[in-house]
Amino acid sequence: QVQLVESGGGLVQAGGSLRLSCAASGSIFSRNVMGWFRQAPGKQRELVAIMTRGGSINYADSVKGRFAISRDNAKNMVYLQMNSLKIEDTAVYYCYAGPAYWGQGTQVTVSS
Repeated sequence: QVQLVESGGGLVQAGGSLRLSCAASGSIFSRNVMGWFRQAPGKQRELVAIMTRGGSINYADSVKGRFAISRDNAKNMVYLQMNSLKIEDTAVYYCYAGPAYWGQGTQVTVSS
């Protein structure tokens, strides 16, 4: 069983940065896939970034070059560094651990 707790969300102006953290209660080393998804009001949940245990990473096209995912297996942590934030990045961000574990979400609001 894995429990995920996100932190680091908040209100930021467009162009600013935030770093999201995800603390896993159990070992994430055995979880092949860890990542971040987001859901904006009225929209479906979408992939932001995902990372395999081996280090392979996929990003949504909308965040490439601006966001960076990383994981620290020893600390059971996953991070999402978000730079050059845009208003359209406003959403609830969810930490994900394969095959089907989700955090409770953290709100990110980008203002003009």
